[in-house]
Amino acid sequence: MEIPQHFYTHRKLENLVENRTTYTVESAELNVYETHHYAEEVILQFHQPVFASMIEGKKIMHLRDQDPFDFLPGQSVMMPSNEVMKIDFPEATENNPTRCLAMTVAPEKIKRIIEELNYAYPKSDEEWRPSSINYTFSNDEAIRQIINRLMFLFIENHESKDLFVDMMLRELVVRILQSENRFQLEARSDTLSGSNRLATTLRYIKNNLDKPISVTELSEKVCTSESNFYKIFRNELGVTPVEYINSERIKKATQMLSNPEVKIKEVYMACGFNNISYFVRAFKKFTQKTPSQFQNESKTLY
Repeated sequence: MEIPQHFYTHRKLENLVENRTTYTVESAELNVYETHHYAEEVILQFHQPVFASMIEGKKIMHLRDQDPFDFLPGQSVMMPSNEVMKIDFPEATENNPTRCLAMTVAPEKIKRIIEELNYAYPKSDEEWRPSSINYTFSNDEAIRQIINRLMFLFIENHESKDLFVDMMLRELVVRILQSENRFQLEARSDTLSGSNRLATTLRYIKNNLDKPISVTELSEKVCTSESNFYKIFRNELGVTPVEYINSERIKKATQMLSNPEVKIKEVYMACGFNNISYFVRAFKKFTQKTPSQFQNESKTLY
């Protein structure tokens, strides 16, 4: 994620800790926070739902119902209204600042988007609902592009900014809902697997990553057609079945490769890949590194 260069021509650096630059549209507000000094237990609270994403540096976040965690570039968190963030800045300096965006969105705006989603693309087992949890996740390519575009639009100050931002917000909200739904189903797959088709599917995939898995096989297990299964899966989880299977296989591979003694051949076979060339391409697509590079870096930390 990159801050557009014209941001620096307009912002005023008045505070060394959480210096705030704000841009607004009708239904949302974008804040860019910069910290140039070590600090602990800095409190932030927003009275509207807020989407926060790291741009540069490192924070340690303390959120309700979660252990403290490192908040790094490429990660985001979606929080409901009035949530309190307690933030540490262990590495922030003048030459190594921490930068983070925090975008608040009017609750009625989110409500309208969800109403439209329930009408046009309803879930198979329940309605789409606003989030009530602090949901932390790693940005996929689609969300990274949306964040970059939103930052450009807020800062550009185009005459049609409200319209442009509105369209991007719709996509961002839907993609976050799909991502969170995927997270919730994974977390509850054992308890939901008897009554929820997607939970049953995710549990089966997780338990059979070392074997060939086809969309035909998955659709048969939940007693629906391939086309309907594909539609439900992508609508509710935001990815295709094949994309999800590959991401889970790579997740397992990264866990195995953190052991410097394991052989790469063992890894790709255990993760259901037929040949090493395809495994290397898939691994690099998801991690931006080859399996060898990932394992070598892990050795230095082992």
